[in-house]
Amino acid sequence: MSLNRSSARTSSDNQLLIQTLTPSPRTPLLALAKRIAEAGCNLADARVATIGPDTSLTLLATGAWDAVAKLESALTKLAREEDLRLVHYRTGQREHHSHLLPYLIEVISADRPGILVKIIDFFDRRDIVIEQLSSLRYQAMQTGAEMFQAQITIGIPAATHIAALRDDFLEFCDGLNLDAIMDPVKF
Repeated sequence: MSLNRSSARTSSDNQLLIQTLTPSPRTPLLALAKRIAEAGCNLADARVATIGPDTSLTLLATGAWDAVAKLESALTKLAREEDLRLVHYRTGQREHHSHLLPYLIEVISADRPGILVKIIDFFDRRDIVIEQLSSLRYQAMQTGAEMFQAQITIGIPAATHIAALRDDFLEFCDGLNLDAIMDPVKF
């Protein structure tokens, strides 16, 4: 007898994505982690980022359907009590794309408007998925120049000719006077 997907469900099939924005000193990470554990859920993934004067949290909780329902109630109450900007919704299992090869892109240049848009457009036109992106502006300590830096993890379709893509990307960056590298993710 074979099992179909619905009869082979596990307790982690129920997932709740939680996002908050708060002023940096008031980060609710501990309070949220406690509520997740108290509801009987697991904290499967967490992302914390300070952006400007604020902190952004993105958390993924997993558990049995009743534990996730209990967590939803606790989050609604927590948002009211703590005056948090909190959004949560049920989501599903992430599809694994084994046909996508993970590569890391790093770009540094003098800052100017539109750089990130052009980089994103380069990959979008080639149907390359952006998995993670982190960018910032900063002032160079040595010269005081306004600088731009980005780290991007992309998923390249396995059928793509990597050397040709790398050549196209580096030529694109040279044309914009961007210093860039494109390496496979090794973990």
